[in-house]
Amino acid sequence: MSNYRPNKQEKIITKKAIKQPDFKPEVQEAFSIKYATLWLALAALVVYFPTFFFKFTELDDTIFVNDFHAYNEDIGNLITSFSRGVFDAIKDPYYRPLFLDSMIINYKISDSGENIAMYHIVNVLFHIINVVLLFKVLSKLAVKEVHAFVLALVFAVHPVLSQAVSWIPGRNDTILALFSLSFFLQAIEYSNTGKTKNLALSFLFLLLAYFTKETAVFVTPVAFIMLVFLLSKNWKDKTMMNQYGVWLASFGIWFVARYFAIQHSGDVAPGQVVADFIHRLPLIIQYTGKIFLPFNLSVFPIQEDTVHFWGLLSVWLVVMGIYFTKKRDLKVIFASLGIFMLFLIPALLVPTKLNEQTFEHRLYLPMIGILLLLTQTVALKNRFRDADILGGGIIIVGALAIMNFQHQRSFKDPLTFWTAAAATSPHSAYANMMLAAREDNLEESYRLFRKAYKLNPKEKYLNFYYGVMLQKQDSVAKSEQFLLTEKNTSGYYECDFYLARVAMERKDLNGAIEYLQTYLKKDASNKIANNNLLLLYLDTQQRDKAAQHAKHMRQLGLDVPPQLMQQLQ
Repeated sequence: MSNYRPNKQEKIITKKAIKQPDFKPEVQEAFSIKYATLWLALAALVVYFPTFFFKFTELDDTIFVNDFHAYNEDIGNLITSFSRGVFDAIKDPYYRPLFLDSMIINYKISDSGENIAMYHIVNVLFHIINVVLLFKVLSKLAVKEVHAFVLALVFAVHPVLSQAVSWIPGRNDTILALFSLSFFLQAIEYSNTGKTKNLALSFLFLLLAYFTKETAVFVTPVAFIMLVFLLSKNWKDKTMMNQYGVWLASFGIWFVARYFAIQHSGDVAPGQVVADFIHRLPLIIQYTGKIFLPFNLSVFPIQEDTVHFWGLLSVWLVVMGIYFTKKRDLKVIFASLGIFMLFLIPALLVPTKLNEQTFEHRLYLPMIGILLLLTQTVALKNRFRDADILGGGIIIVGALAIMNFQHQRSFKDPLTFWTAAAATSPHSAYANMMLAAREDNLEESYRLFRKAYKLNPKEKYLNFYYGVMLQKQDSVAKSEQFLLTEKNTSGYYECDFYLARVAMERKDLNGAIEYLQTYLKKDASNKIANNNLLLLYLDTQQRDKAAQHAKHMRQLGLDVPPQLMQQLQ
């Protein structure tokens, strides 16, 4: 033990140091959220649990499940998906092989498409994973834990993203987000550690993103913004150069694969692309309003029927929120807006001749930019304690969740979906047509069809549905002209099924056979069509073809009616 004792002078200095400190440090409690990822996953599950009991909307979902029955049956098509378009194997501008593969796998685990709930469960699972990944990405971008948690919660329950989760084909955007967020995590990790493993994983996830949806071409520019502007990485250092090489390689592989898969899809004239882009620019305001003030959401939105008021008000609120924020970071603000716009560009580039709808599921990735922007507003940059911010955030999230519950109900079945579509987009010929085809009241159905014809007499499928309605009212002969018009314009295969009935009514049995043979090339397992074809073979004394067809039906797992089997014996 030391025998040292301070002298009197030293005691005076020590006492003064204790009594008169130069500064008084502010004591802040460390705030941490226990089981953050678990709470986030639970929030997403609770909000979207009702969707497990939803049916189809009959907007594309029945195509990928019912009409693609034969395609989904063959597990070998997991490879074929990489050499074809989405809707059509050859003439299709959309190249999304991993979306098709997800439907094949889902089909296999859903009792050959019979268990619709499994499709909705998988959709929710994708969303839950994305919520957790977003929380991790925000944390990697140096966003405070409580802020990252609240923002991820908003993403989990926001009603504008409901379509991406509640509508089965909306998974195209959630799968893209899954691979994009995974890519961001690996790219950030590689820039920090320089580990080859992270670079290889970033290459894999980026490639998977490309093969999910064309929007992935904007993923690498967003990654550049995150690394250079948000994390202050030197754009010329070695790790960045290595990443540029990986990004170019993955793009090249995807570009070549896509070129050979859909090279006959036809191109849109550059002038038309520019014209459509300019026409869609107001969507920036409309989409912004749906994010900040989601009071005018639609299951089938069109630009004409979406008001600008909420968007303009939202822009003003954001500007004020940034203006009154102390110590705002302009670099983060512009980077966030850049991310939002880059991910939104694909929605502005969609040719109107392919799709006039302004679907809300297209906001799934742009939402990331808006969430980052919120970190530079008074909503999060204020003097409140973290616990207060969390409490306030939960209240807002609760309100958004209630709005989500209300909005997602519109996706529960076809009639509800198309009723909501026609109500929120009254100028959509397609929405009015689809509701008319499902309306039980004949007078109301006629009214909706007339409205659809007035809006757009050339609307795809309009003549088909009108012809079907006429057949339901026993006006079979009158339906022929509408069905033939649709067949000659869109080539919709289901026209052949109903034209076969027209031929049978005219006693043209051979004509009916030809129609059914053509129809079954697209929907080979249709029980009614197979039974009718077998009966026609027997009625026209083609017993050999009847026997072959009966054998084919059994191979498909279809029961041959006993009365027809007796005629074959």
